Amino acid sequence: MSANSSRVGQLLLQGSACISWKQDVEGAVYHLANCLLLLGFMGGSGVYGCFYLFGFLSAGYLCCVLWGWFSACGLDIVLWSFLLAVVCLLQLAHLVYRLREDTLPEEFDLLYKTLCLPLQVPLQTYKEIVHCCEEQVLTLATEQTYAVEGETPINRLSLLLSGRVRVSQDGQFLHYIFPYQFMDSPEWESLQPSEEGVFQVTLTAETSCSYISWPRKSLHLLLTKERYISCLFSALLGYDISEKLYTLNDKLFAKFGLRFDIRLPSLYHVLGPTAADAGPESEKGDEEVCEPAVSHPQATPTSLQQTPPCFTPPATTNFPAPPTRARLSRPDSGILEIDDFPSYFRQFGFSGKVAAGRIP
Repeated sequence: MSANSSRVGQLLLQGSACISWKQDVEGAVYHLANCLLLLGFMGGSGVYGCFYLFGFLSAGYLCCVLWGWFSACGLDIVLWSFLLAVVCLLQLAHLVYRLREDTLPEEFDLLYKTLCLPLQVPLQTYKEIVHCCEEQVLTLATEQTYAVEGETPINRLSLLLSGRVRVSQDGQFLHYIFPYQFMDSPEWESLQPSEEGVFQVTLTAETSCSYISWPRKSLHLLLTKERYISCLFSALLGYDISEKLYTLNDKLFAKFGLRFDIRLPSLYHVLGPTAADAGPESEKGDEEVCEPAVSHPQATPTSLQQTPPCFTPPATTNFPAPPTRARLSRPDSGILEIDDFPSYFRQFGFSGKVAAGRIP
């Protein structure tokens, strides 16, 4: 070890081995090569940083090949520069291949940016979801049905990409489905993986539509294997079902125009809890109250005929009738007529006639 160190020291003390230095400088190709190499080594990280790095290195080493061939006239310089340039070009080709492999079709790329990127879903996870639907985009022509009430089996889950779909039941319009909404989320959530069922609504394309569809069994296998994807679909489906419920909120109203809001379950205590217990008898009583003196005008005392039509005071008193508004705000609005409420939502706990505020 000491002998090697002493030999290195002697070489340093002897000075340069060059007999004479060149008086002229190298040509422009040599300096251009070094500038390109300097710029290349200043590249950053990431995919585009690697493109920058290997791009400039390739150009720099190619300039070194030219310098070694025309100016230096050294075979070793040409060979090493050529080898390094080839390595950098191969690395660039590998990066291009990886970028092309990661590129998604236009529809799926837009879906990722709209639906999954705001939730910070990793791209690799999104590719697994897309792979489950075989990267196929299906289409519906205008007035073509996606599902028929009572006939189409529930064997898939679909997401609308473009167009508009009309949902109806027994020929009655319920709501629309817009792009990036699930087309059959209530049906998907209503069945267990081992159960089978049919659609309770009819879905018809109002315009030319495109959508993607996951087979039921394949998607269940993916959700069972990947917990993160299962949580993601639970959140997306829950949000989609809630949006459909709020869309149908405009169809819920009381007999006298009092609009009902499913977001306010405490409304039940305001509208009157006794109305829910009265059942059909309360409805019958309401009809009698709204027509008090029409059926038997001769049996009503003369002093009572001047009272408001929706209130009949006791015969033994002469107290003034309370305002009609106070009388109509409790029993009649306590029962909501929602017979047109879709039955495919009743499976979540809704009934045909629901007391105000008792919708779960």
